[in-house]
Amino acid sequence: MLNDRDTTVTTKAASDGGTGAKPNEAPPGRRLLLAAPRGFCAGVDRAIQIVELALLTYGKPVYVRHEIVHNRHVVDALKAKGAVFVEDLDEVPQTTQPVIFSAHGVPQSVPAAARARDLHFIDATCPLVSKVHMEAARHHEDGFEVVLIGHAGHPEVIGTMGQLPDGAICLVETVEDAARFNPRDPGQLAYVTQTTLSVDDTAAVVTCLEGRFPFIRGPHKQDICYATTNRQEAVKAIAPSCDVVLVVGAPNSSNSRRLVEVAIRAGAGQAFLVQSAGEIDWPALDGASTIGLTAGASAPEALVEDIIDAISARAPVVLELVQTAKERVSFKLPRHLRHPASGTR
Repeated sequence: MLNDRDTTVTTKAASDGGTGAKPNEAPPGRRLLLAAPRGFCAGVDRAIQIVELALLTYGKPVYVRHEIVHNRHVVDALKAKGAVFVEDLDEVPQTTQPVIFSAHGVPQSVPAAARARDLHFIDATCPLVSKVHMEAARHHEDGFEVVLIGHAGHPEVIGTMGQLPDGAICLVETVEDAARFNPRDPGQLAYVTQTTLSVDDTAAVVTCLEGRFPFIRGPHKQDICYATTNRQEAVKAIAPSCDVVLVVGAPNSSNSRRLVEVAIRAGAGQAFLVQSAGEIDWPALDGASTIGLTAGASAPEALVEDIIDAISARAPVVLELVQTAKERVSFKLPRHLRHPASGTR
């Protein structure tokens, strides 16, 4: 475990220093800067627990619509325990076993379809995503046209847009989109955002919208979740000192891909997204005197540990934990899953 390792703990990344190393040769005492916070957020932790507790409560199989979180290692581990993953409710047989909706949220049509088939479903939507759903619905009920800042095709965006009737939400992805956007009534406009976006990119889009539409309503507190923000800030702290930053995460993980972008913008020489130690591009690390390591919100800490071991096995490293925030957030589980030993359905 990481806690058993010899580490130096700092509140920010140390500055680079001259090493006199030859090109493409890592000097003795290569540094490995480990960003914190990293890895699982409270919403991911809750969603995984829901699947595991459902298996304990109801037995096998438990059906899960879409990957519960975007990480194949997590999904494979849950499959091994008896979870069956599907992309559409049509793939679920008529059963009394539960169907779980993923942490990303679903359009209202999905629970409606489950009710029509009398399927028992459990909603593992992250509470922070549910908050965005409620904000969008409230703005719509108040007569406002709703703008969603997010990435087209992402399950969270599909779920949020599906909270309202077709055409009630306008998707804006970039500053250019915001500059071209023509609302029905500039005085009756509100925006919400996907929770896993780049903080800086989103701020630029919001600035454009607010500049064009001074009366636009926004959330009382930004919709980008605490974990996304904290992980990006931690990467910004280590990136200027790093020749290479490795981000542990899946290619379909929005927050993990944003961490790669943030690392490059913050000054890292290179940044790569890897799902495991087996995907490391070792030649890219050969000349690196300082390597940064972080993980997206759906990546297990065990994968980080494996990468630390793999890097350490090739050459000695000085492991430095760079902590920019401490997280104590947790979300309640569905009431009927809090005491699975009771067997109550």
